[in-house]
Amino acid sequence: MTSKVVRILVAAVFCLSLFAMAQTTPASNATSPAAVPNAPSSASAAPLPAATGTKVGSINIELAVSACNEGQRDLGALSNKLGPKQTELKTMSDELDGLKKQLNEQGPKMNEDAAGALRKQIEAKQKVFERAVQDAREEAQGQQGEIMPRILGKMAPVIVKYATDNGFGMIIDTSQPWPQGPVVWYGQAVDITQAVVEAYNVKSGVPAPPKPAAAASKPATNPAAKPAAPLATKPATTTPPKQ
Repeated sequence: MTSKVVRILVAAVFCLSLFAMAQTTPASNATSPAAVPNAPSSASAAPLPAATGTKVGSINIELAVSACNEGQRDLGALSNKLGPKQTELKTMSDELDGLKKQLNEQGPKMNEDAAGALRKQIEAKQKVFERAVQDAREEAQGQQGEIMPRILGKMAPVIVKYATDNGFGMIIDTSQPWPQGPVVWYGQAVDITQAVVEAYNVKSGVPAPPKPAAAASKPATNPAAKPAAPLATKPATTTPPKQ
């Protein structure tokens, strides 16, 4: 789902959020928050709960952020904002494909000057297209890199509270499947992603995004079926295989 830069930002924000919770420096200390730029205020920071539990749990941080109501709302808005650019890139790609097909089919029948001119046209459009793709990717990653750390900064205390309340002594992030990530395997029984998403939805107060009109108007084929969990909105490639 996210780039390496976004993952680094997410990790950094999570660490800073925990630091803010643990910051309890007295105001009389010579190294006061006012002397340290961007340092959290000790007056508003709460102490970080001690890890007294013994269980080891797992959470897919990226999935939790994107699956919560706030994440779905903000990432959905970003997707809609970038929609016209995606359409533009699709048009450019189709035009390139058409020119390449023309060269392959008609190139042998063209004179050298005409074939050469068509090749130059393709090369020029290819460069413009590749640059447009790169610009669009950087814009998307930049805005996604603002949304995810912002939400995670508010979600971090929820993760800590849930872990301490339920006897966990350690929580590991499974956002990246092995071997990109450190976790080779984990069981669903220790995963707290869904529980954290539900707890954060309550704390944030952000309502669930409305379902598409087509999906809302479609009659249910099985009234007794359990609604799909928010985690299903994240591609399966972001989690390691379960057994």
